[in-house]
Amino acid sequence: MALPWSRLASLSAATLLAVVLSGCAPFGGEGEAGAQPGTPDAAVPGAGSAAKTGKNRVSLLQNEGTDGPLRTLNVEPDGRWECIDCAGDGVTSTGVLSEEHRERLQKLLANPSLANETDEARGYKVACIGALTSSLLTWAGLITSQDCPGEERPPAAEEILFLLTQNTPAELTSR
Repeated sequence: MALPWSRLASLSAATLLAVVLSGCAPFGGEGEAGAQPGTPDAAVPGAGSAAKTGKNRVSLLQNEGTDGPLRTLNVEPDGRWECIDCAGDGVTSTGVLSEEHRERLQKLLANPSLANETDEARGYKVACIGALTSSLLTWAGLITSQDCPGEERPPAAEEILFLLTQNTPAELTSR
């Protein structure tokens, strides 16, 4: 029995959420012990941590269509980032945001309006099939948007998404 298209789109968004909540997300909550400097895990953003993120951390999960690879970008408070499968080729790349971009990102992440932009607060439902779906995991929760004609993106989250995609291998729109 074939699934209806709307159910497939929901399944894709549900898959992203399941990855985040199952412990594949990169960050421990504030107050949780993480890797200590000098340990092997300290060099890898997100190594060995749980699904909840602190105020100064962000993850971007992206999936194009229902069969596209899940691309994951994890950004630490100090600006270090790790992009897993960003080109869809299985390669992981790392880097560091410039000081200017790191400071800008921290200001954007501190914006209290992010709480009003979460999927839960907006009652967000995936609308397009085959579109690039971008989900930001912030202290406020999951904020999803799609590269879909006519879809309005939440403004504070859109600024974060734009900053991340302009300064890392992550994508802003479908290729």
